[in-house]
Amino acid sequence: MNEDRVAGNWKQFKGKIREQWGKLTDDDLDVVAGKRDQFIGRIQERQGLVKEEAENQLKDWQARNPDFRFDD
Repeated sequence: MNEDRVAGNWKQFKGKIREQWGKLTDDDLDVVAGKRDQFIGRIQERQGLVKEEAENQLKDWQARNPDFRFDD
């Protein structure tokens, strides 16, 4: 996927991400900037979840926000 498009999507979806995972900071989101593995790690760390649960939450969130894609 085009890096510019990922960056644009990331900025657009930051608010929605914060609604789902309120313990994530703006700094957390700036650091991961659309990178899925890093994002899952931050969810685990901030929300106190195991990796599988963080991945499940992200999968559910992406199902509700189909326009968002990570830079894999």
